[in-house]
Amino acid sequence: MATLSHCRWLMTCAIVFPVLLARTNCIDIYHEWVVSLDSTIKPVSSPQPVITINGMFPGPLINATTNDFVHVNVFNNLDEPFLITWNGIQQRLNSWQDGVSGTNCPILPGTNWTYVFQTKDQIGTFTYFPSINFQKVAGGFGPIRVNNRVVISVPFGKPEAEFDLLIGDWFNVDYRVIRSSTQRKFPVFGAVPDVMLMNGNGPYGHPDSKTHESFTVTKGKTYRFRISNVGSFFSFNFRIQNHQMVLVETEGSYTNQVVLESLDVHVGQSYSVLVTADQDESDYYMVATPKLLNASDGSPLVAKGLLHYANSANTVSGPLPSGPDPYDIDFSVGQAKSIRWNLTTGAARPNPQGTFNITNITLSQTFILHGSITEIDGLPRFAVNNVSYLAPNTPLKLADEFVNGSGVYQLDAFPTQAINDAAAYGASVASGIHKGWLEIVLKNDLGMVDSWHLDGFGFYVVGFGEGDWTPESRASYNLFDPVVRSTVQVYPKRWTAVYVFLDNPGMWNLRSQHLKNWYLGQELYIRVNDGDPNPAKENPPPENVLLCGQ
Repeated sequence: MATLSHCRWLMTCAIVFPVLLARTNCIDIYHEWVVSLDSTIKPVSSPQPVITINGMFPGPLINATTNDFVHVNVFNNLDEPFLITWNGIQQRLNSWQDGVSGTNCPILPGTNWTYVFQTKDQIGTFTYFPSINFQKVAGGFGPIRVNNRVVISVPFGKPEAEFDLLIGDWFNVDYRVIRSSTQRKFPVFGAVPDVMLMNGNGPYGHPDSKTHESFTVTKGKTYRFRISNVGSFFSFNFRIQNHQMVLVETEGSYTNQVVLESLDVHVGQSYSVLVTADQDESDYYMVATPKLLNASDGSPLVAKGLLHYANSANTVSGPLPSGPDPYDIDFSVGQAKSIRWNLTTGAARPNPQGTFNITNITLSQTFILHGSITEIDGLPRFAVNNVSYLAPNTPLKLADEFVNGSGVYQLDAFPTQAINDAAAYGASVASGIHKGWLEIVLKNDLGMVDSWHLDGFGFYVVGFGEGDWTPESRASYNLFDPVVRSTVQVYPKRWTAVYVFLDNPGMWNLRSQHLKNWYLGQELYIRVNDGDPNPAKENPPPENVLLCGQ
């Protein structure tokens, strides 16, 4: 259920942002969500518990506009604690609403808690999903749209309609069984999902699929597809039979408009493409195939849906549309480098995105972070610089507020430019210089494509490279029009470099988006602190803040 009201001084949001609301119009959007387990959905005919929101899988759309306030009252009907994070929503000055273990106490079974966050100075395509207890593998995810204000021009014509397309790999077994298996040495390194779903539906034509996804279009019209990878393991390549796509947006940034036959989407990423229904009136395959895996057309790991023309009397025919070799890393890197910021258009604000020029910035810090597999006390773990994050009982942000972190974490004990000799557990928190430029070099020591995400910010994707990164590698950076996004891929045995302007005080999670990597320790937090206690710099704890731990 969602309701709307205009922002007023008496609203909760007005108490937090009185100056803003005194001069800016906005809307309060209210949702009430009941989170439950449902064993009757059976996306691929397997009896398993699926996490639903108000009985829906995937969950309901959050449809907001720049600067709106979103209130989500979450009722936890599960039998274990639960949190939701808002992937790509920057939570300006308000990491209290981020919904990860380092910022929030979990919502206990049989209780409810209300998130209140603002889509401040943002537009674009995002998702939400559970952030603890390996629950994302069971569902609980859904789409977020942040639309432009009417006074801001959009760099393409208004589409006939918009479609949210959440694609992701899926396991056929109870998520609690998979979670338990992560504590055993061998399954965690080899477990592969069973099927690829489109909006919770199995592949078209597969005998185990109860339903399939289909979108109806009218010949001659153009549509916006908001495509997100909500899986936990596989990157995928997406394409539509006999149709081209025009890339226009990714995670809050308008891109240079590139015509594509297919699009690689890595775990946790989101894109918008325009598709014109310019073919004969028929049905056409929509396909997503996994990267770094040979999957036959009939494999359940090949997601298949339909693009259905309104007057079509024909079913799909012919082979599936061909895509790039799944092992062709150079194709994927080349495409990634071609995705660039549109410098001439505005986004959330009227001034062009290119106003934010990074060619002459001065770096304040550099983090060099290696994601790797390790073993600690005989148990499998993932680590960053040989430190495997172990969440303390007290959220870091809570400890920061009330005891200055004492007894919960040690600030800057985490090595930001070196790999520790021995793998160990840690509550990893690194200082970020407020309003400084941070360079993050992400090194993938794994054998698969990894994805990294930073809460609280968009980062400028300035470089991709092979082998070891050195300071001389900066000569290869694109500093002219790097795209700004919040999730970036890192290819096997390669590195990716990003720049971040740390203008958002708070405690911010930097993590692998691959669920088992994240769950088993491939994450850290960046503490961006502004010493000014003025609430205009960073919000105080909300009145309904949950307390837990020490």
